[in-house]
Amino acid sequence: MEAVANAFDAGATEINIRIRIAAVNQPDTLRISISDNGAGFTNDRYERFSRLFDVDENSHKGVGRLVYLCYFENIAVNSFYNGTHNRKFEFTDAFEEDKAVVTDVGQTPSGTTLTMSGYVLSRLRDASFIDPEYLKQRILEEFYSRLFHFKKEGKAFSITIDSIIGESEGSGILAQDDIPDFETIELESSIDLISKFYLHYSIEKVPLGHPSLIAAVSVDNRTFKLDLIAQENIPPDYKMVFLLFSDWFFGKTDPSRQNLEISEAELKQIQTIFRNKVAGLIKEKIPKITETNEKIEKNLIDHFPHLSGYFDTESIGFVSRAEVLQKAQEKFFKAQRELLDAGKSLTDEQYQKSIELSARALTEYILFRQITIDKLKNSSDEETETELHNLFAKQHVRFDKNTLPDDLYRNNAWLLDDKYMTYETVLSDREMGELIKFITEDENILRDDDRPDLALVFSNDPMRSESFDVVIIELKKRGITLEENMKTVTQLGKRARKLMGYYKIRFNGFGITE
Repeated sequence: MEAVANAFDAGATEINIRIRIAAVNQPDTLRISISDNGAGFTNDRYERFSRLFDVDENSHKGVGRLVYLCYFENIAVNSFYNGTHNRKFEFTDAFEEDKAVVTDVGQTPSGTTLTMSGYVLSRLRDASFIDPEYLKQRILEEFYSRLFHFKKEGKAFSITIDSIIGESEGSGILAQDDIPDFETIELESSIDLISKFYLHYSIEKVPLGHPSLIAAVSVDNRTFKLDLIAQENIPPDYKMVFLLFSDWFFGKTDPSRQNLEISEAELKQIQTIFRNKVAGLIKEKIPKITETNEKIEKNLIDHFPHLSGYFDTESIGFVSRAEVLQKAQEKFFKAQRELLDAGKSLTDEQYQKSIELSARALTEYILFRQITIDKLKNSSDEETETELHNLFAKQHVRFDKNTLPDDLYRNNAWLLDDKYMTYETVLSDREMGELIKFITEDENILRDDDRPDLALVFSNDPMRSESFDVVIIELKKRGITLEENMKTVTQLGKRARKLMGYYKIRFNGFGITE
């Protein structure tokens, strides 16, 4: 992308990219040449290139050219400039400015060819990186704002890409016809009182299954995509482009011109303004979206009734379902915290709110329990015993009654019986010695590292704290042999005898198998 950017900076309107590689799994054979009809490496441009950080203006950071050396050992440069001059040099880690060879030639059109060789990485991260169609789309996404201006000014351009990968050939062309006609509107913004914000957009119907979306801001003649609409929500039969322009963005990129340099607060404000306007345009131009979004909202309420009223209806159908849920959950938690902070002195309004939130919390817990039950019912013999165990309680954890509210969604002892939620302690895959120490009130005993899957100490009558029962549970996954199942009985008997030797308690043993 940096080579294309430099070609555009040199005034090029024609760019040719040639890719050659023996095979995708032979990256050392990769050679890429990029030719353009720009102004070439004039004395002034070569001097700035040699100093690396010298630039024409604030929008040109200067260090992007170093990106070449992150991927290739050698970049051979052959450049014609001022009609009659040719400059050749090699850009490497050992680059020296005075090594360039300059000769006078006959009248020759200006232009530059970069030939990159000596790929330094051990492999190509993705074969699509050298695919012409992929590169065409990437160039379009990266330079849409510049190409948009070319078309607006009536300036013809072409970018051709051809590749030979082994015996396979491919090609692609990006030209003026690939840029649609845009409509333009001004956006209201409080970010800057002087600079205006203009949104240029295009919404076109395309064959089903070929959707695309580009939503980006234009900064220094490059486009920076913003996450406005989740991939799952892009209409399947539309191609949409939304470009936001403003002088406010001028110079707001890092030295490599790869990242925006604005604050998180500014970025969030830009995204909100941009998304709201884009959402409105999509609803206006594609009326069926409103109906689709209403169905999505109904589905969310049906599945998460405790969050009804907390969903951001304006973002439904645009941001991802997961993000909609997360933000609704955050609003719910915030409302709960505000009531807790109010303490005991609740106003009538706060009291009514507490009743509503309690009902929502109960609904949430009931939903959680149903989901857990369904997961247990639908478990298969492909699931491990650890996965089964974690449905009941997270392994290697001790749960005590004084932390019950915090453990409500981590300890599912209620799967056995709701009465077990009156537990004093639950030991999940913990040593027997720890259990014995608890029921004997810290009596000195020999270490016992036997580990029952679950051990519960609970009260059948919570009003009589001195009376406890102990429950030992052994879990076995589905699909094991009868012999393995019978081992459960042996394990339970052994542990029962061990416990009875320390303390006369009521003991319950459960073996949960097929």
